[in-house]
Amino acid sequence: MFDENCPICEGTGWERIVEDGFEKVKRCQCYYQVRRKRLLLAARIPRRYSHCTLEQFKVSEHDYEEIAKKGKGLDPSKHQVNIAVAKFAAENFIRQYPTRKEGILFMGNCGVGKTHLSVAIIRELIEKKGVPCMFYDFRDLLKEIQASYDPQSQTSEFSVLDPVLTIDVLLLDELGAARVTDWMLDTLTYILNTRYNENLTTIITSNWLDEKKDNNEQTLEDRIGKRLRSRLSEMCKVYEIIGPDFRRKGGRIFS
Repeated sequence: MFDENCPICEGTGWERIVEDGFEKVKRCQCYYQVRRKRLLLAARIPRRYSHCTLEQFKVSEHDYEEIAKKGKGLDPSKHQVNIAVAKFAAENFIRQYPTRKEGILFMGNCGVGKTHLSVAIIRELIEKKGVPCMFYDFRDLLKEIQASYDPQSQTSEFSVLDPVLTIDVLLLDELGAARVTDWMLDTLTYILNTRYNENLTTIITSNWLDEKKDNNEQTLEDRIGKRLRSRLSEMCKVYEIIGPDFRRKGGRIFS
């Protein structure tokens, strides 16, 4: 895991240095650069979100400076936040990891930036801290598991689930979007309980909220059940991002 053409280590992955008159070796920077590239490839970040960084997540400078100074809106008892508070929470999470193992649940309507922020978090963890992370759209994960049941499949259920259960940081996108079945709920329970028991960090996005806006809507609890919704509260800090659907309006909260 190093650059064979590196002029510093000459392809060994080790840099020779002198400290206090003694010659020593340390890991060459090319080792970490190659490792970060491999972690990014292994993270499965979709091409659609490959541009998503914290820097490109644009918020009002005034709002952001006020929040950064005062921590406004980060009261644990208040889940509803604007995009500026959500970005501040993401930055705070990155600073505290791995001391902080509690994950994040970003809830909110379509187009408020939940997936962008979540992808930005795992990119930062990979690039700045070398943390193994993985992105999965929950619906795609279920399809891959189901496909593994085909007798002619080259993959097994274990090969699909093992990295999901063991990766340091898992991003599950679009939780609650899949059709509700007993099998889906059993699979989700297995994933969440395993990661909870292993004290592994999980970041989740969902378009389903905790409160109905009208009688015809369902809540996240309606989609995944009371027990699993309670489990998420134990695993994640909840932020319901309030804002317009910038995609529908033709605007962008990021560049």
